[in-house]
Amino acid sequence: MSAAARIDVAVPDPRLLGRAVKRIAFEQAEIQRRVHELGEEITVAYPDGDLLVLGLLKGSFVFLADLVREIRRPLHVDFLVATSYGDATESSGTVRLVYDPETQLEGKHILLVEDIVDSGRTLEKLMGLLMARHPKSIEICALLHKHIATELHHPTKFIGFDAPHEFLVGYGLDHAENFRHLPYVASLQ
Repeated sequence: MSAAARIDVAVPDPRLLGRAVKRIAFEQAEIQRRVHELGEEITVAYPDGDLLVLGLLKGSFVFLADLVREIRRPLHVDFLVATSYGDATESSGTVRLVYDPETQLEGKHILLVEDIVDSGRTLEKLMGLLMARHPKSIEICALLHKHIATELHHPTKFIGFDAPHEFLVGYGLDHAENFRHLPYVASLQ
């Protein structure tokens, strides 16, 4: 069923702490198919050189774990932690780096993995920080992209899905640290 054909329905799920979702935007099976395709695209895009897959925590951890298992070449994994949301449903615009990768970035291909691109503020700040460390290349891979990132000046090379303009949870995305463990992506009621 296409995203456009889906209807809004309250979906009971015991993992939702008594809340219902407005609708499921992306089913578990379609996410798995797309992650497999992204893994193939990334494998082809990086035929040689050192590849560091750098996950932006916490939201990317589920996506990153599935994605790296689909990339058919040697790679390393590390993480960044940046925050701009807190308990809100919109980015505050203030990006705070909580954890910086310990891995040497110079001369490596860096694939920055993000759960969702919306405002682009966090990614724009991180791209500047990472480019200053002289990687061989740096690209962004996002599970979801809302195409409203007016502040992000670096294109997102690998995109899982075009995201609806709703607040989404599941498959790593959260609201106040809840719902990351859902195997699908949904909008809350």
